[in-house]
Amino acid sequence: MKIRKDSRMSITEGVIWKQLLAYFFPLLFGTFFQQLYNTIDAVVVGRYVGKEALSAVGGATGALINVLIGFFIGISSGATVIISQYYGGKKKEEVSRSVHTAIALAVVGGLFIMVIGLIGSPLALKLMGTPPEVYDDALIFIRVYFLGTVFNVVYNMAAGILRAIGDSKRPLYFLIASCGVNIILDLVFVVLFHWGVAGAAAATVVAQLVSAILVCKVLRKTEECYKLYPLQIRFHRDILKRIIHIGLPTGAQSLMYTTSNLFIQSSMNAFGLNVLAAWAAYGKVDGIFWMIMNSFGVSVTTFVGQNYGAGKQARVSKGIRVCLSFAMLSAVFLSLILSIFAADIIGIFNNDAEVIKEGLVILHFLVPTYCTYVLIEILSGALRGMGQSVMPFILTLFGVCVLRVVWLLTAAPAFQDVRAVIFCYPLTWSFTSILYIIYFLYFKKKYGFINNNI
Repeated sequence: MKIRKDSRMSITEGVIWKQLLAYFFPLLFGTFFQQLYNTIDAVVVGRYVGKEALSAVGGATGALINVLIGFFIGISSGATVIISQYYGGKKKEEVSRSVHTAIALAVVGGLFIMVIGLIGSPLALKLMGTPPEVYDDALIFIRVYFLGTVFNVVYNMAAGILRAIGDSKRPLYFLIASCGVNIILDLVFVVLFHWGVAGAAAATVVAQLVSAILVCKVLRKTEECYKLYPLQIRFHRDILKRIIHIGLPTGAQSLMYTTSNLFIQSSMNAFGLNVLAAWAAYGKVDGIFWMIMNSFGVSVTTFVGQNYGAGKQARVSKGIRVCLSFAMLSAVFLSLILSIFAADIIGIFNNDAEVIKEGLVILHFLVPTYCTYVLIEILSGALRGMGQSVMPFILTLFGVCVLRVVWLLTAAPAFQDVRAVIFCYPLTWSFTSILYIIYFLYFKKKYGFINNNI
């Protein structure tokens, strides 16, 4: 099992900013097409079924799906980190064992999430106060969606393996193909067959199956050290322990984010159908920001992981600064674009005048505050690349989640205004960014970026 040295996979040498961007853009476009799954669902049902269906596809269901899927993807990031470190350190056998453990975890985790989602979704929707006119569609959509959870989780894990060794291009190609499948099936199932939200969910499931097959085929065909042998898929205890050690705090961090977002969704449910539909539409727009930040976060995690594994301290430090600069510029640029074209963007999802009005209130309030989040994503990603995931979990727990819930339960109800609810975003982002800066400077001063144990 020989590691091939080529420009596509080696990010431990060369010009840092060029390598980060060469890795980032395929990852960004890949994330864009992955986000496009749910966006297309929202556009099709919002236009051809109605604002009730839009609320069902993009509101409570999205929040619940993100709770479970986000938690597991957070755990699986532990596999990405250790594979990137082993690959950077040229530890071929450890890479192979990590790959097979990661896929085993994806299959078992996907099945577990499917069962939990199918059984628990009715109660969860009721606890969130989902409006009666939305509940039936929301339940249908989420149950069909959860039937395909294994495909979703396996794709994300397998794509994470490719990204860990520096290949962000092929996951992009597979997402483009599966997104094309999703678009065609959305039109067929929803517009032609009139299957409503069930058709939108089914289209997404089939598209995710396609992406999972394609990425696993690459792992099967390669002759590199990350080759996947189906008969060797099993848990290696020491590897699984490392994955859980690094990934569990990250998964818990994701779970805290999404759980606090459930509180926000519950608060938004109280403002009526127009606000609910507007919030669902904004969520798709907001997804653009999150996919950019997530792409930068994964980029810095992989870059730091490989260079940390190779013991290249100077490249680790410079890579973090470069990625932070790019991410901040992107946040500012996106804020300007979304603010200028706000009405047209919201109107894509639903042309109801009241929905657009409420959507503009939300969008104009939140998008100028995007820059307050950037530090959290980049610094937490860098720390994870060095195997430090516990402290980001703690900082996020108190800085984002606890503070956010306290605000929603105490201050926000006193105002009875949508803006009072969503103010919890910039409030908690700003506070947590300060915490990350303090800890990162402390960590760098006390421990440095020296690689002692991988």
